[in-house]
Amino acid sequence: QVQLVESGGGSVQAGGSLRLSCKVSGRRSSSLALAWFRQRLGKERECVAAVSWGNTSTYYADAVKGRFTISRDDDKNTVYLQMNTLKPEDTADYYCAADLLSGSSWLASSYDYWGQGTQATVSS
Repeated sequence: QVQLVESGGGSVQAGGSLRLSCKVSGRRSSSLALAWFRQRLGKERECVAAVSWGNTSTYYADAVKGRFTISRDDDKNTVYLQMNTLKPEDTADYYCAADLLSGSSWLASSYDYWGQGTQATVSS
């Protein structure tokens, strides 16, 4: 059973940065596609970034391109989301997701494993 634990959320002013981490256990992360989703108040959960196993493909939502970077360290069984130039509209609960996919997917239904989430609040 794959378990995911996020950390790194917090409060920051607009223009600031946060780095989210997601520790994978129960399976080597190198065999997993990994993604970050977020859910803003009153909105559906959306994928902000995803990376395939082997780092062969990545996906970024248009709203975060050029500001967010997903990376993985399979030696540490960890995936990261570096969030720069944050905006108030980035305020959300952020979730790590994982699955045995052959590529990267932006669909929540593609992922069987989810973390509990970490909150990021960006003030103006």
